[in-house]
Amino acid sequence: MSFLLSDKKINQIEDHIQKKYIDLGKIPGALVGFYHLGDVTFLNPLGMMDVERSKLMKRNSIFRIYSMTKPITSVALMQLCEKNLIDLDDPVYKYIESWKKLKVYNSGDINNFIVDSPNRHMTIRDLMSHQSGLSYGYISNTKIDEAYRKLSSIDGFFKNPASDLIESLSDLPLLFSPGQLWNYSVSTDVIGYIISLISSYSLEDYMKKYIFDPLGMSDTGFHVSHNKINRFSANYYNSTEDKLKLIDDPINSRYLNKPVFCSGGGGLVSTFDDYMSFSIMLLNKGSYQNVRIINSSTLELMTANHLLDNQDLLTRAMPGLRWAESSFENVGFGLGFSIEMKATDEGPVGQYGWGGAASTYFWIDPSSDLICVFLTQLMPSYTYKIRNELKKIVYS
Repeated sequence: MSFLLSDKKINQIEDHIQKKYIDLGKIPGALVGFYHLGDVTFLNPLGMMDVERSKLMKRNSIFRIYSMTKPITSVALMQLCEKNLIDLDDPVYKYIESWKKLKVYNSGDINNFIVDSPNRHMTIRDLMSHQSGLSYGYISNTKIDEAYRKLSSIDGFFKNPASDLIESLSDLPLLFSPGQLWNYSVSTDVIGYIISLISSYSLEDYMKKYIFDPLGMSDTGFHVSHNKINRFSANYYNSTEDKLKLIDDPINSRYLNKPVFCSGGGGLVSTFDDYMSFSIMLLNKGSYQNVRIINSSTLELMTANHLLDNQDLLTRAMPGLRWAESSFENVGFGLGFSIEMKATDEGPVGQYGWGGAASTYFWIDPSSDLICVFLTQLMPSYTYKIRNELKKIVYS
């Protein structure tokens, strides 16, 4: 598939987002930019970062990236694999002893689960590829998800330390035997917890030392310092009739305080330039400005499809999921990313990336030497197809 990032295409993207979404009040504002053949093309900031205070979107605005945290946590885990501190085929109970007794849901409800023994024990690879049998609580409506909803909030915040969540999960059945299906879940939060166990760092300190500082990601972390509040975007929810409802005011957001639980699955805030630096490192096969973050062979493993028999999400995903971080058909899943298995009007085979609950998104296209980072703040992410539309314009 040929690709050209022309001025005409850039104008088309800006015009599409402005007229179809911002002018109609569907999203508050947006940042979008590309890395192509060594250069970053940053489009004009669009709309507002804070509608109530009439604050214009700026390049250095800070966003809740939610599940775009997952690729960063996945890279952190693979760094430890490279140091032989952990193996993808290790059983999870090697690090969380209580999980050796995990069972699989058969029937019943939250007060009386009927369970079976799993076909095999859960592995680190299962966690990394979301084939663990764990769940989230808000993207499907099973009896197990009902139990999850008592443990966590929809935006990934947990009131108690990670160890409490891990212990609670040890008493809940899995949705299926590990490796049997794919289900988006708290798996990456568990990975974050394991990183802290084996590295002797908190997840926050580990990421800062081994990812954020080497990449110059000075605005990325699990909370927003008080001297950066003026750059922190407001977060909105799509209510009835396409009206924006403020759900997290930057002035009194809980992101202003260091969390008790640092969510490896969805807890980070970041900026366009910070996440672009992380993405450039990935495109450059693990290096950034002469700093090696991860080996190229490790990244190749991460961006290969790890679903059973090389099948796609349409075949392997658990039925009934409601989410929008990726399509299902012809899409595989690696160790932290969705993987395009077939060329479509949304791009060529081999591109990979992921999105977040507030409609943020990034993708990397190695064949075109292309990265796109798209940032906004609207929940839930399945409200509009703006991310799919953006890709179609880029590859048209």
